[in-house]
Amino acid sequence: MQKALFLDRDGIINIDHGYIYQVEKFEFTDGIFDLLRLFIQKDYILFIVTNQSGIGRGYYTEDDFHTLTKWMLEALKNEGIDIASVHYCRHAPEENCFCRKPKTGMVDEVLSKNSIDLRNSWLIGDKQSDIDLADNSKISKSIAIGERSIESANYTFKTISECKLFLEENEAIISS
Repeated sequence: MQKALFLDRDGIINIDHGYIYQVEKFEFTDGIFDLLRLFIQKDYILFIVTNQSGIGRGYYTEDDFHTLTKWMLEALKNEGIDIASVHYCRHAPEENCFCRKPKTGMVDEVLSKNSIDLRNSWLIGDKQSDIDLADNSKISKSIAIGERSIESANYTFKTISECKLFLEENEAIISS
């Protein structure tokens, strides 16, 4: 069984400017490449799980999302970072779907196609719904990034760079 790192997109991989769907407005978060490389060095497989209610709200199309995702994955690959797959919820919150975080639909989809050891996996997010997804999916370790007050995360850091520095200094935490 493979250990995995589940990543939120907006606020973790990129700066969250709100409903990002254009390449020219996509900015990678400071330090994200180095953090992802650290997990790759420790033999984690990477997955993105992202709520994209902008599609369901009509702010942008699914094609817009796929165009940006393709560009993002190529940019990450150019940095030596392979993402196994991207899973997204296109629904608006009021649609009450099974895939919108904190519900487990996206993680369930990953598990249906991969043999993942959730007890030795991590989730990194910037909202309570991300950390609740980790709890609901039985992903045993979670990291909250940002200034928000988020309950039940195993670790909380203001920035991606702070998180990376801590994990480098405490390497055994992700080496198990």
